Amino acid sequence: MTGGEPEYEYGDDLVGSLAIIWGEGFLSPGGPEEVARLLEGTDLTGATVLDIGCGVGGVDLVLARDYHAGKVVGIDIEPPLVEKARALAEKYGLSDRIELRAVEPGPLPFADASFDAVFSKDSLIHIADKDALFAEVFRVCRAGGLFVASDWLRNSDDPPSPEMARYIESEGLSFGMASPERYRRALERAGFVGIELVNRNPWYREVARRELAALEGELGDRLARAVSPEMRDKNVAIWRNMQVVLDSGEHCPTHIKAKRP
Repeated sequence: MTGGEPEYEYGDDLVGSLAIIWGEGFLSPGGPEEVARLLEGTDLTGATVLDIGCGVGGVDLVLARDYHAGKVVGIDIEPPLVEKARALAEKYGLSDRIELRAVEPGPLPFADASFDAVFSKDSLIHIADKDALFAEVFRVCRAGGLFVASDWLRNSDDPPSPEMARYIESEGLSFGMASPERYRRALERAGFVGIELVNRNPWYREVARRELAALEGELGDRLARAVSPEMRDKNVAIWRNMQVVLDSGEHCPTHIKAKRP
């Protein structure tokens, strides 16, 4: 804490670093292309969509601009991120269709059956109680509505390996990682049907390898100039540790789809 202000996990230096690595508006990999892969075959035209963990708003732009959602409501627990997301929506002239809200952790602040679809990109990792999470997602989703997400999972619920523990420690973020089986059980208990989980480790394992090489070279030099040499070195260490658990398969980014009957 400094000057009485709360200390958020995603500070300006981290957000700036990730924008350089992953693109404007994104706090996780793949950008609009990965969102497109996740939403393949999904029609959101005119839909009211909730984005859980909107971060700095890149996903919300894609949902409104490229998938023609009628209304996107993005929520996050860190107000500075929400302010950045609002600025991004305004920059691209989409403030009329994108609503960004800072919320408290816990139950979603929406009435039952408020949304045609609930979306999340790599943010549910920060919520440890998957049963409570998916019960809330089910509650706010309308009958026939969709839940579509990507998230960072572990391949089992056993204690993390020393390599995974080292990676999580280097990230310095609140990770509540769980296995695909735990996600599936929590979704089933919530009442979802048609549950699909697709392991994206083969994709990101190779992408992360290229990202690490770039961070050790020209991209890292750019990050050092734009943010700081310390953030460049921190990210290189994170990516080196992450590559180990991607290669072992313990770290398995996953696409998740389900439907409320």
